[in-house]
Amino acid sequence: MCVVCGCSQSSRMSGPAPDPSLPESDLATGGALSALAQSVAPAQAHTGVQEAAQPGASGQPGAPGPTQPLAEGPQIDPRSGDLHYGAGAAKVSVPGMSQARAIKLEQDILGANQRIAEQNRAHFAAHGVLALNLVSSPGSGKTTLLCATIDALRQRHPALPVAVIEGDQQTSFDAERIRATGAPAIQINTGKGCHLDAPMVAAAFAQLHSHAQPHGHSHGHGHSNDHGHEHAHSHDHGPAEHRHGPSLLFIENVGNLVCPAMWDLGERAKVAILSVTEGEDKPLKYPDMFAAAQLMILNKIDLLPHVAFNVERCIELARRVNPDIEILQLSASTGQGMEGWLHWIEHALGHDHDHGHEHAPTAASAAEQALRERVAVLEAELAQLRAGAAV
Repeated sequence: MCVVCGCSQSSRMSGPAPDPSLPESDLATGGALSALAQSVAPAQAHTGVQEAAQPGASGQPGAPGPTQPLAEGPQIDPRSGDLHYGAGAAKVSVPGMSQARAIKLEQDILGANQRIAEQNRAHFAAHGVLALNLVSSPGSGKTTLLCATIDALRQRHPALPVAVIEGDQQTSFDAERIRATGAPAIQINTGKGCHLDAPMVAAAFAQLHSHAQPHGHSHGHGHSNDHGHEHAHSHDHGPAEHRHGPSLLFIENVGNLVCPAMWDLGERAKVAILSVTEGEDKPLKYPDMFAAAQLMILNKIDLLPHVAFNVERCIELARRVNPDIEILQLSASTGQGMEGWLHWIEHALGHDHDHGHEHAPTAASAAEQALRERVAVLEAELAQLRAGAAV
């Protein structure tokens, strides 16, 4: 949990105060985190390390009881000696910070973020924007998938506005790739931050309005960029007052399978992308991300003949973490399976798209999805057998 563990904020704890010349939108989380962190007592040697040196239940130094976790320290497996730092009430360990304090920090910071996320969600809904939060580890193929998706949607729905918010610690490489497709994109660089947050997305969406006008007209929002965060709209967002045609906003989060799981950006859904080069065990290794996702995209399936990846086991592990998760298999590079992804987006947009068929009831759709997944698994196994035979 990056808010309290310091994986992205440690420099703010010991470094200089936030630069007062930065816009408040930049300080909305950074400054708040820094102020909260500075209110914590100075870090000391980790409590768990200190207590591990004390006699345990057996009377031997460093020998904890068989199932007793050390107070404020890790739970230790008596058989293997493995350490579990997420067994406490806060589910995270922070040097020099109690579990109670870690929980309080999480509640304070995530609570502030959630308020802005709800404002974003209402704002998107009022403007007919379908916002999708794409999350994955680095190198899963998020940007390649987005570029292929934008090109395909332009062919299928030329009038559909599509825009992208890109998140990375540094560079604007990904935003430049998106802009090359003709779609507007705003790059967010998070510095030492390991995820996007709701104030960042609000600020970036305002920039999209001023630079690209993704809805095709001026809104007169009066965004002051102080993002405290009230949108000073000059119009009403009543249900019948202000409706737009549907548009699509992709939010490509920072490559990270941990921290983005708990930060609501105001999106309609999180889409977790997992490439077959990463290993089928990721849903169990990083359960929070797959539990938070509505859809898992298994990407780079064209590489299945060349990697050791058990598709069926990956799907089973994902469903063990999240029984309701939808699963698609595709290759953004070759286009294999892209039809299912585009169909999913069209359903989310509520488009009356021309597929030449009526949409079946929910139960039938679920059966169809299960059948599609089984066919994809069999196709992957066949490709692997063919590759082996060719050798």
